[in-house]
Amino acid sequence: MPSVPLDTHYPIETPEGIDLPLRPAGLMPRALAFSFDLGLRGLIMGILLVPLALLGNIGIGLGSLLLFLISWWYMVLFEVLNQGCSPGKQVMGLRVIQDDGTPIGWPASLIRNLLRFVDMLPLGYFLGAISCLQHPHFKRLGDLAAGTLVVYREQPLARPKVPQAAALRLPFTLELSEQRAILGFAERQSELSADRVHELASILATPLHVSPARAVEQLNGCLLYTSPSPRD
Repeated sequence: MPSVPLDTHYPIETPEGIDLPLRPAGLMPRALAFSFDLGLRGLIMGILLVPLALLGNIGIGLGSLLLFLISWWYMVLFEVLNQGCSPGKQVMGLRVIQDDGTPIGWPASLIRNLLRFVDMLPLGYFLGAISCLQHPHFKRLGDLAAGTLVVYREQPLARPKVPQAAALRLPFTLELSEQRAILGFAERQSELSADRVHELASILATPLHVSPARAVEQLNGCLLYTSPSPRD
């Protein structure tokens, strides 16, 4: 029986065979990102139209051209040239990609943005909102037509801090599963309560033949010793 994706994760497989679980962005963060972009476009238009208004009919023509360019090309240029991020998406930690996880290109960005007028029907993004709420990956109609997906940007992983302890030599060689267990225990200590740390340490203490009373200290010390002798 095929596995079912957990929650709102969108799993894709790269050509190298690596599984990447992406997180599609829901309606609310996308709406906030669009509102930010809308306000920024209005600010840009206000700043540029003031001097153009002083040019009479020429200014009106240039203003109309400027309105067209900002209305239709603002999103496209940012999405294609800025790794799928408009300023609003950047603020909200979002980006738009192709369904296969590759960066969005010119044709897909043009399609999804030209179809915004359909998502806006009959008023206030009504169709787009309904589509987002009904789709398992929160796609509006423009995303469905273009084969695109708005996801949360990958956050850089912080290097876990390993607790300091005196090196401890074990009288046997640790198996790979045991090494992983000790490493995982050490890396997660800062995220756990003291009671949970001691509980996990007592579980690992028995198979590793370390003192339960000093299990935390001794398990941390095992990480610092890299030349174990063969197991008895």
